[in-house]
Amino acid sequence: MPRPLPPGLVDNALVKAFRADGAVCIRGLLTAAEVEVLRTGIDANLKQPSPRSKVASRPEDPGWFIEDFCNWSENAHYRQFIFDSPLAEVGARLMGSRCVRLNHDHMLTKEPGTRQKTPWHQDQPYYNIEGRQNVSYWIPVDAVSRAATLEFIAGSQLGPWLMPRAFMSNEAKWFPEGSLADLPDIEARRSNYRVIGWALEPGDVVAFQMLTLHAAGGTEPGRRRRVFSLRLTGDDVRHAPRPWVTSPAFPGLEAELPAGAPLEHRLFPLLFPAPSPRAADGIG
Repeated sequence: MPRPLPPGLVDNALVKAFRADGAVCIRGLLTAAEVEVLRTGIDANLKQPSPRSKVASRPEDPGWFIEDFCNWSENAHYRQFIFDSPLAEVGARLMGSRCVRLNHDHMLTKEPGTRQKTPWHQDQPYYNIEGRQNVSYWIPVDAVSRAATLEFIAGSQLGPWLMPRAFMSNEAKWFPEGSLADLPDIEARRSNYRVIGWALEPGDVVAFQMLTLHAAGGTEPGRRRRVFSLRLTGDDVRHAPRPWVTSPAFPGLEAELPAGAPLEHRLFPLLFPAPSPRAADGIG
């Protein structure tokens, strides 16, 4: 069962900031024990990446950036963390949603000295969902400096959708070229935007809406950055099959879940209100 959320930790001011800026930092949300469970899960994932993993740094990079997706059903530590932490209840409050479902998990590790930056982008255009009630968590298990952290363009969650591109090749692999506007050159005009971000300690959690523009730096020598990202959806989210391979991909889902359907499927278990033990095991 999920740990109860401490009173006052997610108050009206935090919810208001999330909806206005598209991103907030919740200090000390997780206990040391929860962070350790998550750290153990990440380390197990790194020792045995899934077939869905990918290296997101170049061969000449002195560091190493690896990502992996959708491992909650196979990684017992991820599963324990997702179902037993208060993150689903927090998501319900931030989204203003009665129910919260898991969409997917995403591990992102940058080893010390990784030069590869994560370019500015929105998350939702890479996915197979439509709807405004969603939240992504960015959860480090190592201390993260302001230079290496995730940063956001405040207010960008209001849209519009912008062209998703492959981080390494800059290709438009998702929406057809020209069908969405391209991102502006944010780095060339940083002073034109309200850029927000936070140095973080283990236990801190960043929450953001999936359309909020965000980016991250590389890592300093001697500083590792292991991060777990958790994507949750609320009441208004619907399945939006695409004619291309989404990131992450859910092969065969369109045959089981029609376009426009709520995400009531075993791949997307109910987290809040607290599910039955059978559902928590991914069976119901």
